[in-house]
Parts: sequence; structure tokens; C-alpha cells
Amino acid sequence: MTTPQKTIIDCVTGEIVTRDFNETELTQFEAETAQIKKDATAKAKAEKALADKQQTILDRLGLTADEFKTLIG
Repeated sequence: MTTPQKTIIDCVTGEIVTRDFNETELTQFEAETAQIKKDATAKAKAEKALADKQQTILDRLGLTADEFKTLIG
């Protein structure tokens, strides 16, 4: 993996500097990336649990998702 870079633009002078992340920035970037992946996994798990719960209810009623949507739509 290449090192992420940061672009700094000085609006007064118009100078543009692009440099690699320093150790602190890289550590923070990696921590934030790991947290984003963790949050995405947790969200996907919660959405799956909700979908399973909804399907269980529909199964008890003997309805498909399309039939339910037709009834409430």
C-alpha cells in the first residue's frame, strides 16, 4: 500500500504542497479506517437482523414481502 498523501493549499500565495502523511497522521488515518470498517460491519449485521426479524413475522403471517407491500401500499 502506498502512503496516503495530504495536499495543502495556501490561498494567499497560491502555493500547493503535496506530502506523505507523517507518523501521527498515518496512525490516526489507520485508526479511523479501522473504525469505519467496524461500524460498517455492525450496521450490516443490524440490518440483517432486522430483515430476518421482518421475514420471521411475514412467515408467521404466511405472506411474502410483495404481498405485504400490496396490503399496506
